[in-house]
Amino acid sequence: MTTRPDPVLIKVPEEIVSERLVLLAPRAGLGQALNAAIVESIEQLKPWMPWAQTAPSVEESETVLRHQLAKFVLRSDLVYQIYRRNDDGSAGRLLGGTGLHRFDWAVRRFEIGYWIRASAQGQGYVSEAVQALTRMAFNELQARRVEIRMDEKNLRSRAVAERCGFELEGVLRCDALSPNGEPRDTRVYSRIAAAGARGQG
Repeated sequence: MTTRPDPVLIKVPEEIVSERLVLLAPRAGLGQALNAAIVESIEQLKPWMPWAQTAPSVEESETVLRHQLAKFVLRSDLVYQIYRRNDDGSAGRLLGGTGLHRFDWAVRRFEIGYWIRASAQGQGYVSEAVQALTRMAFNELQARRVEIRMDEKNLRSRAVAERCGFELEGVLRCDALSPNGEPRDTRVYSRIAAAGARGQG
């Protein structure tokens, strides 16, 4: 019988760089920057994100960051903050968040989530972040399957999945509740390892 390594021993990049972006693992002390991005975008996030129903305080945002950091170290949830890349390659303004969630290390199945601050919408940043994260999942984490799920009504999120080469597998009817407690249908998109290795991501 083969014993699988503890997930904390799995090597996961803390920085992912693309043409215009830097994705960084959570870092303590950045609560104010995260808070500003969320507060700016609360009305746009509210219909889709259960965690964005009320504007958080800076202290609450810092608490969230530190929990994200702990989970990243434990390899139980892999959140990245999205930053605009400066000309020198360093991380600039915080634009939003993405990450690999609800995964199974044995199967090597991951689900990508994402959000972007209001002032950065419509500039292709989310698609670029998703492509970079998808590449990392397939190439460095040996993913067999990467999913994106969203509310059937979330047209922007659907467009990101399709733009990044994810295929619609189906719609799960009334499988979850929206943030306001209404039943929702969930669209499930995926890419698998063979397609992931040669696709846009």
